[in-house]
Amino acid sequence: MRVSPSTAAVSGPAPAVEATDAQPAAVPAPKRKSRVRQAETQLGLTRRARRMNRTLAVAFPDAHCELDFTTPLELAVATILSAQCTDERVNLTTPALFAKYRDARAYAEANRAELEEYIRPTGFFRNKTSSLIGLGQALVERFDGELPHTLDELVQLPGIGRKTANVILGNAFGVPGITVDTHFGRLVRRWAWTTEEDPVKVEHAIGAIIERKEWTMLSHRVIFHGRRVCHSRKPACGVCILAKDCPSFGVGVTDPETAAKLVKGPEAEHLLELVGR
Repeated sequence: MRVSPSTAAVSGPAPAVEATDAQPAAVPAPKRKSRVRQAETQLGLTRRARRMNRTLAVAFPDAHCELDFTTPLELAVATILSAQCTDERVNLTTPALFAKYRDARAYAEANRAELEEYIRPTGFFRNKTSSLIGLGQALVERFDGELPHTLDELVQLPGIGRKTANVILGNAFGVPGITVDTHFGRLVRRWAWTTEEDPVKVEHAIGAIIERKEWTMLSHRVIFHGRRVCHSRKPACGVCILAKDCPSFGVGVTDPETAAKLVKGPEAEHLLELVGR
């Protein structure tokens, strides 16, 4: 159900205006109609969230991790580099990096100044260099140079927090995980799936309403939608395939012609076809 901004509340009746020859009686302005979303039960929320996930699957059938990698270690490194950096920039940086540093021992024994130069374009390169060297050392010392397969073990490694661990688990090891990045958190709050701000609480809240087997793909679909349609400042509401289920419809551009120009990415034509544009 779409929600329109309601008119400002008025306390008490408006004072009457006496008609005179110079000033006719004021005619009350017609009240604006507003749609107010009914209080949603937990069951209703679960059904709506799962329906939206199915719709996103139609919109983004090829959703995937947009970081380039061929091994679990490469994905871990790329994810560490993606902090405060775009995936595109990371993907431009990692080919030379991966060719130079092929395993955990290579990172563990890396020359700091040299490694810094390889990853400098991704920003915060000194801190990231410390994380990569520390990661390599920890893997060599504790895991025979291989990334572990569990969340508890991954989050103990340098540079790997819960978000990075879920990316690795879901995309390198096939273990379902919810990746709460900026886009994911912003959209699930906009959709009223949760009001939580803390990423871990968001992860648990969404995990409670979406089937576990869907967690990894849901993460990709939501992130794709956030990057292509549901932008932070100017969401393309007028051509959004989720419009009928979104309680925030109208926070962005609702005119279809104008909204269509806001859709980004290689799926733009497909997304617009789905809404009849």
